[in-house]
Amino acid sequence: MKRVYLDLCAIQRPLDTPKHIRIILESEAILGILRFCELGEIEIVSSDALVYEAQRNPLALRREHAFSVLEKAKEHVSIGTRSEQRAQEFLTRGLKPLDALHLALAEKAGVDYFCTCDDRFLRKARRMQDLSVMVVSPLELIEEVETYGD
Repeated sequence: MKRVYLDLCAIQRPLDTPKHIRIILESEAILGILRFCELGEIEIVSSDALVYEAQRNPLALRREHAFSVLEKAKEHVSIGTRSEQRAQEFLTRGLKPLDALHLALAEKAGVDYFCTCDDRFLRKARRMQDLSVMVVSPLELIEEVETYGD
């Protein structure tokens, strides 16, 4: 079974205003991933960083949506010394603090895929040769999961 860490921008994508085709496609991909999770075909992993970020959202609907997705997680990863140190490494490579922590926690959990809609994050993470997780967009993730299921 494939294990997936969705960052908050991916979790929130279905709530974004569908003013571009990309947003519509990514929204449908995330909804598909959540459906695969409900069917037991993939496993979503949550973390302290995701809970923290979701709690900070001032919009109740977005907060509630994030927590409903995080409730589907089979595993919750806590921040520890090693993940903090790994996040520090990612900071020196140009990642934002919360992005660095998310990636470090995804590695700690041993997930197969880290999914994000953040293009800058995707570009930076893909340049890193020593990641133990594949960083993908929602469209790439749905393609990977569907291919895996065949």
